[in-house]
Amino acid sequence: MELQSRGCPAGGPAERHHGNVNRGTTDEALLPAVREACLGDARPPVPPRPLIGQSWHRVRLRGVDPETGGSSPRLATDEVEERRQRSPLGGLLTHLREGLGSVVDVERHLMAVTDAEGLVLWRQGNRGVLRGADRLGFDVGASWAEELVGTNGIGTSLVERRPVQVRSAEHFVRTHHAWSCAAAPLHDPRDGRLLGVLNVSGPAPAFNPATLPLVTAVAKVGEGELRVRHWESVERLRAVAAPMLARVGGRALVVDRDGWAAAVTGMGPVGRVALPKSVQAGRAWLPSLGLCSLAPLPDGWLVRVEEAPRAELVPSRVVLDVSGPRRWTVTVAGAAGEWSQELSPRHAELLYVLARHPGGRSAAELAADLFGDASRTVTVRAEMSRMRRTLAGVLSHRPYRFAENVDVRLLVPPRPADLLPASTAPVVLADRARR
Repeated sequence: MELQSRGCPAGGPAERHHGNVNRGTTDEALLPAVREACLGDARPPVPPRPLIGQSWHRVRLRGVDPETGGSSPRLATDEVEERRQRSPLGGLLTHLREGLGSVVDVERHLMAVTDAEGLVLWRQGNRGVLRGADRLGFDVGASWAEELVGTNGIGTSLVERRPVQVRSAEHFVRTHHAWSCAAAPLHDPRDGRLLGVLNVSGPAPAFNPATLPLVTAVAKVGEGELRVRHWESVERLRAVAAPMLARVGGRALVVDRDGWAAAVTGMGPVGRVALPKSVQAGRAWLPSLGLCSLAPLPDGWLVRVEEAPRAELVPSRVVLDVSGPRRWTVTVAGAAGEWSQELSPRHAELLYVLARHPGGRSAAELAADLFGDASRTVTVRAEMSRMRRTLAGVLSHRPYRFAENVDVRLLVPPRPADLLPASTAPVVLADRARR
């Protein structure tokens, strides 16, 4: 019997799109009884918060043991160090610690920063709290992904991609009930990519409800710092790009490593060019520009737009991969080569709907598919406009659809229940419920 039976709803769009999903609607003293009833398929004294009910539902389907949880091998010290070096979050630690210092030092909590897979890369806090965390396996190199250790601030925030607070017995695993936690995702402002999670955990009786707003605010400050550093690097690149482009004929531009334009010649203004996931020197097909020649620069790329026969610019195949729990990609291929990029949750939902409806969908139909509200066409049109700029030649409109003569392949999880796990789009919920 599934979690949503007998008063333990797994949640739906009405619960997610209205109000605060972290709102405390259940008295702390009732939480153990609510959990026991839901896990025993009985009627709870009050239903769990929708956010928690949805998470419990997911982890039950994953087979997580509610008494002991799961485990994963700890990363070796050298691999932890390698991930730290690759992560932009290492440069934010001072800002994050300063923002949370009073909570971590005075209130006997700990701060943890993870990567996008839920692996703990940094930890700081009171020695006693750290020893307690060690006993739970909450140490550097451990994974706190939801599918491994059940409902928790880190793992559930990664799935939901939003700030999350998990109180005592809202944790799926019993051994975690002495703790409460608040977590917020950290995104790269350059491309929206999920970088990891900022988390504060501590003894449940001492946990302050104001911790979640504080963690959320500090995470936003950290993202703002990344944004400032990015634009400073673009300005430095612009200083060397302008004289370089003055010597280049035709259409060309200089972009940083994330595709943000520093200077342009022979064409209109460009904000950002979506580069392939793995960029290499040589010829490459970029959906927004066509066939291009890429040459490496110390901090970016020189992109020359080539004139090519129309047949070389037309994409012939699209692979939409939504089979993973947290990362989704679209790959476009044609005579000029192949291009691949990660998708945001919303764009993954939109492309999934279009792949499921080859004949196309109107803005009203897409709004109903995604929000259960056919009137939200302004939001749909804005998102589709952004995607069509990136996927020029791949998407058509009136109605919105993949271009003719493009072979579209959709890769989904082996189990329907794992499809876009945090999505509450009606079309996804319906497909996820299929058995």
